[in-house]
Amino acid sequence: MSILELKDISVVANDKPLLAGVSLSIESGKVHVLMGPNGSGKSSLLNAVMSHPKYTISGGAVILDGEDITELAPEKKAKAGLFLSLQHLPEIAGVTLTNFMHRAYKGLKGSNITALEFYRMSEKLAQEGGIDVGFLKKSVNSGLSGGEKKQSELLQLLVLEAKIALLDEIDSGVDIDAMKKVYASINLLKEKGVGFLLVSHHPNVLEYITPDSVSVMRGGKVVATGGKELAERIVKEGFENI
Repeated sequence: MSILELKDISVVANDKPLLAGVSLSIESGKVHVLMGPNGSGKSSLLNAVMSHPKYTISGGAVILDGEDITELAPEKKAKAGLFLSLQHLPEIAGVTLTNFMHRAYKGLKGSNITALEFYRMSEKLAQEGGIDVGFLKKSVNSGLSGGEKKQSELLQLLVLEAKIALLDEIDSGVDIDAMKKVYASINLLKEKGVGFLLVSHHPNVLEYITPDSVSVMRGGKVVATGGKELAERIVKEGFENI
């Protein structure tokens, strides 16, 4: 079992304070949904946790399985078991998803798995997750729709076997059919023991997944934490009274 603890995290960017004293806990096999109005600091938190160079953690600590990883570089945090899916995904023309993941897998796992063995493994996982295996032969995010990009991200998560996944609006810009596939993959990964910190603005998120915890951010702070009932209240009332 893995636990990611965010303890009193404060973040600045360009000398401007963005977050103040944010504390959250994400465990293996559980989904922690993070909600809040635009500009509340949700994306800044995820990027800072993963050591995006634009953001500086000015206070607090990122603890994974009892180890302080606050100052580690992004690639070392990835090796430790963290996975970040960005809200806006870059395109890498000319690099197939299989080649990209193969290099990443060998780097993360220290494995000498051959390209053919890796492809067969990835193909099996894609089929298991209900994801089109055709993504494996396409360039990374190049020419894909929003929903296809998000499914490609979840295929990476399936293959790279992260402990904790930070998903920034994985359901943004996704149509209903793709949304069902995205959340089916998240539920499958949850059963496999992956823990999730899931940022979502989608009002119907509860139709696709049952969160174990829900937190609300406003003004760079966590202003409420609860269970599914908190998300249900937000759907009915919005964020104004939280």
